[in-house]
Amino acid sequence: MKYLHTMIRVSDPDETIRFFNLLGLREIRRMENEAGRFTLIFLAAPGDESAQIELTHNCGETGYAGGRNFGHVAYAVENIYESCQRLADAGVTINRPPRDGNMAFVRTPDGISVELLQMGPALPPAEPWASAPNIGSW
Repeated sequence: MKYLHTMIRVSDPDETIRFFNLLGLREIRRMENEAGRFTLIFLAAPGDESAQIELTHNCGETGYAGGRNFGHVAYAVENIYESCQRLADAGVTINRPPRDGNMAFVRTPDGISVELLQMGPALPPAEPWASAPNIGSW
């Protein structure tokens, strides 16, 4: 398993980037999705680019309440199906199953969202995951 990033939603990307620049983090990449109306901005400390914070800006958003600005922590796993099965066998709800062989979401006992991403290329879709529905929010 490898730590990837922590995601937070931001209302003002420029102000948030300035804040993290003051801490010493620098922008390392940006992805704009016009169709989805969002921008992802990844920041990291120089020399430690593998530990990133992802700033998510949703177009038209005017402010977050109730902690919705904190998104998730993310980890890459060697086999997403085996990881999800191990969690499910232990009683963990798979909120967003890995239908695509690439991504799943679960929640900690305190409700923190955890994204699991397949290391390398996505695995071929496989049951029971390919047809599993979302459960709750993720």
